Parts: sequence; structure tokens; C-alpha cells
Amino acid sequence: MSYTLTDEQLMIQAMVREFSRKVVAPEASERDQNKTFPADILKKMGELGFMGMMIPPEYNGEGADTISYALALSEIAYSCASTAVVMSVHNSIVCESLYHFGSEDLKQRCLKPLAAGKFIGAFALTEPHAGSDPVAQTTTAVKDGNSYIINGAKRFISTGKNSGLVLVTAKTNEALRHKGISVFVVPRKTPGMVIGRLEDKMGLRASDTTDLLFEDCRIPAENLVGQEGDGFKIVMKGLDSGRIGIAAQSIGVAQAALDAAVKYAKERDQFGQKISKFQGLRWIIADMATEIEAARQLMLSAAAMKDRGERYTAQASMAKLFASEMVNRITGKALQIHGGYGFTKDYPVERYYRDARVFTIYEGTSEIQRIVISDHVLKDKRSS
Repeated sequence: MSYTLTDEQLMIQAMVREFSRKVVAPEASERDQNKTFPADILKKMGELGFMGMMIPPEYNGEGADTISYALALSEIAYSCASTAVVMSVHNSIVCESLYHFGSEDLKQRCLKPLAAGKFIGAFALTEPHAGSDPVAQTTTAVKDGNSYIINGAKRFISTGKNSGLVLVTAKTNEALRHKGISVFVVPRKTPGMVIGRLEDKMGLRASDTTDLLFEDCRIPAENLVGQEGDGFKIVMKGLDSGRIGIAAQSIGVAQAALDAAVKYAKERDQFGQKISKFQGLRWIIADMATEIEAARQLMLSAAAMKDRGERYTAQASMAKLFASEMVNRITGKALQIHGGYGFTKDYPVERYYRDARVFTIYEGTSEIQRIVISDHVLKDKRSS
């Protein structure tokens, strides 16, 4: 690896790798088939500090840097992408948003138990008719004395059923468009928040994805995150961090697929020799390893920029775009190397192939990433 990691970063990576292989991996296939939420594993991850990695110790976090977090997330994704997506949303979007924008009261009441892994956080932005365009959302929050009343519907919410707290975006002023969006903390079992349909997904099947319905859901005014109208800013900052997380997940799954393909190629006999001896297949493996390493460097670069306090929006989008497209190519090639066996559930590569497909879609599609990147490039060119 050309990026020089510190001893602490390497230690965290090694610790999470051991945990991932010993605790997360063994029943990953079974959880996938039965759609079993990894509650016990997430509880252990909380006890080890994996659920508040970038939050300072005064709020029960580990105070780790983004590079350490991305390395850890990749290791979890290597064994189980479903567990990794829960870890990613919880850390990158929920905890960080509360840390950067939440009041001291919210940090004490909500961030501290979240960072300690006492319960899981979810983030509710997407709606049935508003995915890539957050301004099109129709969920509203109306001030009523010392409360806000939320009405609307959210779709495709990761951990919507199993979360203990949800950050919800809602319009507090329709006329202000994106400047009229706000974010609220809605604890689980708040009257008026109803868990809707549970999606039956192609991949990430051990991670629940649900509708959340808000019907005159009343929450205290102090559950507003930041100020009224801060919502769009909070969402964009959270997604920048989240996109590094998607890159990390993509790299973990891709590395698992490559390792599985290499193992199979060294064992499989055809035409009197191991298929790993055939030059055509060796070149495919070389290209796979090169693409994974390129994605890893993009991820580490974006994470390092974030750690240095630099603007990293475009770099996060580049890492997310390249890594998420890469993992779909890599899992496809890994499945091809397995031949007919890759199409069965006897080998984990079939699960990697299904899990990888959503990475180009959630937290901003590849098309949205290209808009972000091209806007950045063209703006820079004009000003130079």
C-alpha cells in the first residue's frame, strides 16, 4: 500500500479484521438467507467502540480519525455487507450530524448512548417521490408551542425497524425550498411514527430497509438539530462523510470477492491443471487487484482530506463513484471465475454479487456523483 498508515491505524485495522473474521463472518450467509438483523454483533461492536469511532471520548466515542474508521468499515464489509451498512449510516451520518450540529442537550441525551452503541441510529431523508432531489420532499414539521408536529412518509430507510432513534428531514418553510428543510431527532416508539412496509431486497438482506410513516408525530422543540433551515447543510455534510463509508464498504466486499476467486482458482482443475495457471484468468485477477487498490487510494485520499479539515466533497464523490462501480465489476468477474458454482448459494461470491449492486444507488447514485464531480471541476476551471 503506497499510503503510509500510522501504527495506530494499522492496529485498529488488525483488531477489526480479527473481530470480523471470527465473529461477523461465520453466520453471515445464514443471516442473509433468513434476513436476520445482526443485533448481537452490533452490541459487541458497540462495546468495542466501533459505533462511535469518530466521536470524541467526552461523548463516549473513540476519537479515531476517518482513515481508521474507513479501514475498520472495510474489514466489517469483507465479512458481512449488511452489518457494515448499519455501522456506516450510524457512524457517518447519524453520530457525526449530531456531533457537528446538535445542541449540548442532544449530545448528552442522544449522541452519548449512540456512540456507546446502546442503540442504533437511522437517517430518514428519501421519500416515495423524492430520492436524489431532497427539495422535492413533502414531509412537513409545523411548530406548535414547544413542539413540532411531523407529517409525511419516508422510504428505503436503513435500520428503520431496528433503530432506537431516527434523524428525520422535514420542511419547516416550503417557500424557502432547500433553505426551508430542517432535521429532527425522533426516538423510537414516539407516538405518530409508524414503521411501514419492510422491503424484500436483492442484497443486504440482514439489514432491514423500511418505510417510516409520520402521522401527527409530536416531538419536543429541543429535538431540532441545529437551527430551522439547517437541514440541507446537515444532509450534504453527512452524505460527504457517508460516501467515504460507501467506498469503504465497496472495497471490503470487492476484496472478499477477489480473495474467494483466487482461492477457487488455485483449487479448481481443468484441462489437467489448476485454472490459476491459465494466463487469461491470471490477467483478469491482475486487473481486479489493480482496480481494488485504485479505489482504496481514492478512499484514503478523501479520508485524509477530511482529517486535515479540507473540503473533500468532490474527492468523496470520486471515491464513492469509482469504488461502487468497481465492486460491481469485481464481483461479476469473481462469479465468472467460479463458473456455474458461482451461481449457487454454496459459495459466498453469489452473496457478494447481490450485496454489491446497491452501492451505485444509495447515498447518491453514480449519476448524482458525476453531477457533483463535474460541477466541482467546471467551477474550478472557470475560476482559474
